[in-house]
Amino acid sequence: MDEASVRAHRALGGGANRPLREATATVNDRPGRPSAEALLRDLGSSPRLTVYLASAPGAGKTRRLLDDAIRLKESGLRVVLGWIETKGRTDLGKLAERLPRVPPRSVTIGSSVFQDFDFAATVALRPQLVILDELAHTNLEGGAHEKRWQDALALREAGISVSGALNIQHIETVAATAEGLIGFPVREIVPISFLRAADQVIALDVSLEQLEARLAAGQVVHPDDLARARSTIFRPQTLSYLREMMLRTVDDLSTPELTPRRASKALALATGDGDTAIFLRKSAGFAHALDLALDVAIVGDRNLDAIEELSSELGADVVPLATFDLSKPHLADFKATLVTVPCGPLAQRIASRVIERDVLIADTTYLAPSEREQTFSRYAQTAADRLRIGYGRLTIYLGAAAGSGKTFAMLDRAHQLQDGGVDVVGAFIETHKRAETQAKLAGLSVLPRREVVCDGVAYSELDLDALLARKPAVALIDELAHTNAPCDAHAKRYDDVLQVLRSGISVMTTLNIQHLEGLGDAVYRMTGQRVRETVPDEILEIADDVILIDTTPETLRDRLRAGKIYRPEKIEDALSHFFRSENLAALRELALREVVRARGAAKRPPPFARLILGVKARERDMELIERCARIALRLEIDLTVIHASKSAEAAESRVVTALAETARRVRARWKLVISADPAKAMLEIAKIEGGTTLALEGARHKSRWPATGTPLSRRLLDAGATQLLILAPN
Repeated sequence: MDEASVRAHRALGGGANRPLREATATVNDRPGRPSAEALLRDLGSSPRLTVYLASAPGAGKTRRLLDDAIRLKESGLRVVLGWIETKGRTDLGKLAERLPRVPPRSVTIGSSVFQDFDFAATVALRPQLVILDELAHTNLEGGAHEKRWQDALALREAGISVSGALNIQHIETVAATAEGLIGFPVREIVPISFLRAADQVIALDVSLEQLEARLAAGQVVHPDDLARARSTIFRPQTLSYLREMMLRTVDDLSTPELTPRRASKALALATGDGDTAIFLRKSAGFAHALDLALDVAIVGDRNLDAIEELSSELGADVVPLATFDLSKPHLADFKATLVTVPCGPLAQRIASRVIERDVLIADTTYLAPSEREQTFSRYAQTAADRLRIGYGRLTIYLGAAAGSGKTFAMLDRAHQLQDGGVDVVGAFIETHKRAETQAKLAGLSVLPRREVVCDGVAYSELDLDALLARKPAVALIDELAHTNAPCDAHAKRYDDVLQVLRSGISVMTTLNIQHLEGLGDAVYRMTGQRVRETVPDEILEIADDVILIDTTPETLRDRLRAGKIYRPEKIEDALSHFFRSENLAALRELALREVVRARGAAKRPPPFARLILGVKARERDMELIERCARIALRLEIDLTVIHASKSAEAAESRVVTALAETARRVRARWKLVISADPAKAMLEIAKIEGGTTLALEGARHKSRWPATGTPLSRRLLDAGATQLLILAPN
């Protein structure tokens, strides 16, 4: 890895660039009431500053600005072009002609006359929305402000909404790293405070393949500059790093306002017990697998500089720890869903109490997990097949929720491919009767659906046989998580997609973040709803590209109110439940992190090799098994489930049988032992299995009888366990 790549790898953490935040928050499991200002913005009655952030030139910023402006103008908004860069492209020029333009001001420099954005003329026009391209631009002499981003802030202050765009390399926290990657100075710098001041910062994600196609078609740079562009900013490795930095920057700026228990954060308590570096690396690996941002709180007097340096490398923030009683650790105030602590005195006290957050007690004497036996995966062959010549490419358009624009983006890309001579077929498109989406189907070849009746119920499904017979170069197959008709050969649509890929047909498809199986607990924690239709997490690993269709909560709620997502009778219920602003913000955060995790430059190893879960003879522990199976899936490790029965008769009960069936269904090993001491039994099985981490449900209530009520988690530590995952009861 060259020096620039090393700097980029460190910059992707970004921990040093973020402001300190408190590690605790007021306990309140009910979402707070939105402020009057937030309500006004949500209803569109307050001026907004929207910034589209892209990874590189050619990502489609100008096209997005113009498309959005035209749609808003057609809806009745007074929209003007303050400044737009069409770069001589006729398609962009035609779009720009459909919008009124603020006459530019002229500036004479020497014998030449240049044009620039006219701030005063725009304010005098009093439009509702101004489009401002190239926000990093330095204004020519005589402008109202030195920089165009300052014009944008001043326009909003004057009561005028602004939509603008810029590339990630211009942001001050990224510029130095970007210069090393690109190989030349970044002269126009925009402070990160500008993005923090914006009402909406939207990631414009695009695949590397699409950027290369646009570059080759002459849509990005002049043909004479093509070779230089490919050796600098358009190197695949450079584009990958810039893309990841763009997504991480938007993630950092998009922290949803959630109650402490629902926050997508992990908090590592650096007590100094054991090796702090090993502890933080394990904490980071576990948090990364669960799509949790990591905060590090220093307990006591520690080497602050060393911890801050390591935290920055791991992408974590060092946060101040508010009043915290070490003798009676109370975790409910922490704004985190997971708390990690090194094995030691504080861990023992936490394990002795009621568990209010998931807790990882980490063994700090080792780091690298031992060689582990890989669990069979039904997609192992598919992953290997991707390397075969003739195997189709899989592109997934990922969104935070319904209505984010996934199908529209997929169809837009289909038209671009078709215009380039590629044979594209709409195999199954779900427009949900949205006019804009239906209009995008015009000009595309679409296969008829297969109508089938199963058990007296009619279904409309993908016609797989017809698609395989047609054999296009690219097939559009919407709604990857869909469950097929009961009488179909494949239970799920993603199995149809895998067969299509194996036949040599490339597939573009769509997916919402809540449908990923391993994120079920996170989605439930955030929204309070269980998602029934899911796809295995491995599907993102199989994909050749995962493209984020980023949409803000405000935009989604606007689309919902306008009837563009659900039927009128479902709108109010959706607005007050799943489509609440805080839910959408949390799902957006999850989608951003999942794209980084799936396509990011660095993969973190799992913090342990095997998870061994102890369960009691309780029906609710079936859900505990499923929950641990999802955690094991995210970590890509094996799961063993242990039940210690006091007698052979108790071991044959209906509940124990159901637990065993649940374990086998989720592909976990099942171990049944006869023992009156569950702690001893779990440790003995762990030794035989080679497991390092024991998992269990934490105490729900404080025991009324201290002599007999020591929680199992504390008994395990006292018996010699050094690494525990204690799950907070649901």
